Amino acid sequence: MQNQKPLYDDAALAARHRRATRDGLFLHDIAQDELSLRQADVNRTFTKIAVVSNFPSVWETLGADFVPAANTIDFPDTDYDLIVHGMALHQSNDPLGQMIQCRARLKADGLFLAAFLGGTTLTNLRQSLTAAELQVRGGVAPRVHPMIDVRDAGHLMQRAGFALPVADTLCQDISFRDPAHLMKDLRHMGEGNALAQRDRTPVPRGMMAALDALFPRTDGRIIEQFELIFLAGWAPDDSQPKPLRPGSAKMPLADALKLAKDDADD
Repeated sequence: MQNQKPLYDDAALAARHRRATRDGLFLHDIAQDELSLRQADVNRTFTKIAVVSNFPSVWETLGADFVPAANTIDFPDTDYDLIVHGMALHQSNDPLGQMIQCRARLKADGLFLAAFLGGTTLTNLRQSLTAAELQVRGGVAPRVHPMIDVRDAGHLMQRAGFALPVADTLCQDISFRDPAHLMKDLRHMGEGNALAQRDRTPVPRGMMAALDALFPRTDGRIIEQFELIFLAGWAPDDSQPKPLRPGSAKMPLADALKLAKDDADD
């Protein structure tokens, strides 16, 4: 990300990761299980695998090279037929750059899989914090990390040069006793505020009380959503299916849509 101020403070991110607990990384476990299912759907045996992540306790896999996620990924001097990027792109100063680096280290027709937190994550916390801070101090400081939308993630895959890119999501609604317990769990997840432009002064007096009063509740508990985005794409190869050239379709789109509607009516 050249000529731009970094979004994240890398030293703060590393500190947040060190304070994460194994129990707090349950979303990583879910992501790993989902990526394993996607890998199993591919009728291929992968013999050279790299895993890119910041949490070896979850993502180190027997027989795979483990590589810490970083602005410049320090891959060993080899190429891979599978690279898995585990729950780190949402905390990257340059997610496109990391995708391009992964694409460059894949063999032809190699597979890239990724999982990370997406755009609807922590929507209730984001909105409630904004309202509470406006109420208490009349202004808003950056406190919740921005997230990548699933459509933008698909576009990044195309820009990184992956063939046959696919993006899909899985949303997890999790209940907490109150906002204080949510924030405590975020620290255990390694997801505390590490924005480079974060407010480093103490939280204003009365802010947590206002947040607690404003946060929506269901049966006395707060509900927060975590959106997991999953990406899959291939290093280009001549053996892969090619999209049809514009104008080469056998039936006009309007006729195809009409035919589909007629079939539905029948």
